[in-house]
Amino acid sequence: MKFKLDENFGTRTQQLFRAAGHEVKTVAEQNLQGSPDPQLYTVCSREQRCLVTFDLGFANVLRFPPDQVGGIVVIRLPRNPSLTLLENLVRQFLRVVARTPLDKKLWIVETGRIRVHQTDADESR
Repeated sequence: MKFKLDENFGTRTQQLFRAAGHEVKTVAEQNLQGSPDPQLYTVCSREQRCLVTFDLGFANVLRFPPDQVGGIVVIRLPRNPSLTLLENLVRQFLRVVARTPLDKKLWIVETGRIRVHQTDADESR
């Protein structure tokens, strides 16, 4: 799976994705820090990478359709999170994605649960 990690993800998080066998590019590696959301979305679309972010703005499927990129994963952190909590949420997500394809959907990862946004097309199948 090809992922793009937003600018808030550090080296340890990148290593978790790589250790799970995924191809990872980061916003920082591509000098996209501070880019407007639509520009980052366009880059992910062009590269067909799944964006992993903390930015709730990407949860708006009308503005950022996940089927136009490799998918979108929004990690929801509580106030004052620890690095350990972030790593646990990433591991939780990676365990699920190892058994369930992303399938160009919006995934919301929270402590203890992962929600997958269903589109109208999904519900009609």
